[in-house]
Amino acid sequence: MFKPSIASQILRVASHGCKGAAAVRSTSRLALIINTTTRNIFTTPNLNANKRDDKDEDPFKKSSTAASAEDTAEHEGRYARTDESVRVEYPEDHEMPRSPIVQGRGGMHFKRTLASFSLEGRVSVVTGGARGLGLVMGQALVSSGSDLAIVDLNKEEAEEQVQKLVAQYREENPGIEIMPKVTAHYADVANPDSVNECITSVLGAHGRIDNLVTSAGFTENFDAISYPYDRMQKLWGVNVDGSYLFAVGVAKHLLERKAPGSIVMIGSMSGAIVNVPQPQAPYNAAKAAIRHLAASLAVEWAPAHIRVNCISPGYMLTALTRKILDDNPELNRQWTSLIPQGKMGVPEDLMGAVTFLLSDASKYVTGADLRVDGGYTLT
Repeated sequence: MFKPSIASQILRVASHGCKGAAAVRSTSRLALIINTTTRNIFTTPNLNANKRDDKDEDPFKKSSTAASAEDTAEHEGRYARTDESVRVEYPEDHEMPRSPIVQGRGGMHFKRTLASFSLEGRVSVVTGGARGLGLVMGQALVSSGSDLAIVDLNKEEAEEQVQKLVAQYREENPGIEIMPKVTAHYADVANPDSVNECITSVLGAHGRIDNLVTSAGFTENFDAISYPYDRMQKLWGVNVDGSYLFAVGVAKHLLERKAPGSIVMIGSMSGAIVNVPQPQAPYNAAKAAIRHLAASLAVEWAPAHIRVNCISPGYMLTALTRKILDDNPELNRQWTSLIPQGKMGVPEDLMGAVTFLLSDASKYVTGADLRVDGGYTLT
């Protein structure tokens, strides 16, 4: 930073139009050479304006990766654009691959860790919890001591996962006396009445709610001009309206109890960047909305000690993603080539993140967007 005295010397020299260069020195820094040509101090003169008019002679105007003139249109920006020819076929809900319970990730251990990461005595709700990222995050919460309510549009699948999750917990914790309570509940997250009924059902089963993870969501692959409007409405309803409705419903309950709580909304790195090559503008916009919704609610509910944060995953190898990439090996190559860590994430990479944000370990963290993307959004 310039000291005021030094800044005034600079302006004085410039205003007198001195010839040559004026050296302004501070007591502890090298001399700063000032070009004395009078000009706006917020602009930078082009010292080479009269020397290099031909860009071929100016190395600073040439790209080391530039293609030949005839190839420029084809090459430049190729990997930074969406491509309407890229089609990612997402199966219907009943054809979606089932997600396995993660093996050997919980259980008793004797490694020292902070007690503030424990979720003992808490009741957590995870929407979209019957498969994919939601299921794995729900398992993390149970492993950390929380009771769990799995909410899903497919209640039958949710009930199956409850049985598997409890069985896995018993296997990993032999001789355990107090088992976590894990239940399954139906909800159409985009329907206000269904959301209210679900919250009532959870309260009936568990007595209270302390934490919420809004993981229900989906993506589709249409270019913007071809995107069916009714599909876009459905996407927005599940991803955005569903997160809002559940957050408000749980917040009302916490406010009535005068109890603190933590809400984690699952966004996506797509809320901060534009994915390539697949076109998915409405999904990207929806996830950007989730990120800002979390920040806005964090400010609104902070006086009531209700924290709201966002987790933005990058490309994750869920059962669905693996199926898609098996059919599109070139897409896999393109995605991973843009990730600094050189690989896609796995659902287990979110277990620590969600546990941190729901536990007292993050009690002074609210309105944050935690990106778990291998560095994708940094480049």
